[in-house]
Amino acid sequence: MLGDTVTYYSNDQVAVISLNRPQQMNRINDDMVDGLEAAWTLFMNSSTDRVAVIKSNGKSFSAGADLKAIPHDLFRAIPSIGIPVDKPIIAAVNGWCVGGAMVLTTMCDIIVAADDAMFGYPEVKVGFSGGLISTLACRIPHKIAMDLLLTGEPINALRAYEVGYINKIVSSGKLMDAAMDYALRIAAHAPLPSRMLKRFVAEVIPKGPTEIAGIARVQVNAINTSKDGAEGIAAFMGKRPPKFEGR
Repeated sequence: MLGDTVTYYSNDQVAVISLNRPQQMNRINDDMVDGLEAAWTLFMNSSTDRVAVIKSNGKSFSAGADLKAIPHDLFRAIPSIGIPVDKPIIAAVNGWCVGGAMVLTTMCDIIVAADDAMFGYPEVKVGFSGGLISTLACRIPHKIAMDLLLTGEPINALRAYEVGYINKIVSSGKLMDAAMDYALRIAAHAPLPSRMLKRFVAEVIPKGPTEIAGIARVQVNAINTSKDGAEGIAAFMGKRPPKFEGR
């Protein structure tokens, strides 16, 4: 279920997904992980939504994991890891984009940033890491990625643009207009080629060990919680032949 920490609405074949914990700088907790997982599922199941825009309600995109309630299964919230997503995703980033939130934006296809945006991954300063951010080194120059990851120091929107992490910088007041401009132009085109191209690109981009593990865990869980899984166990316990349905 989406709950209150993530909202979803559709507009002209575009799904607008919003992080909605503004009083906590949209820090990611278990409820937000659940909400994002549900939102990506809803997006992929939609017959009308062709593109998603992920944004925030509040002055910051997200300050990362909520250290008072750290979510230990962040991978479920990340598109193309927790949920297979082959539809285009655009991130509209304002203010701070930290830690797990940067993992989220890294997995988006296009990023539009407000001129006040700051990107950082300070896990080395905190003393723990899930490792999902390792995929950053496949998307920006290796030395730039290692600078971010090993020092934990943030970069501003201009630097993120210079190294190819974001596509466009705009003023805060024009952020959603710019993101929706991208989304509407993409949504106006044939959806099958864009989805195929996204899948093909995903196949040529290397994946880190945590990302591979997350994808595998999702697929294993899907089988183990399937109707066939329950039927197989029930048939074994009941000493009868199972009736599998492929779901």
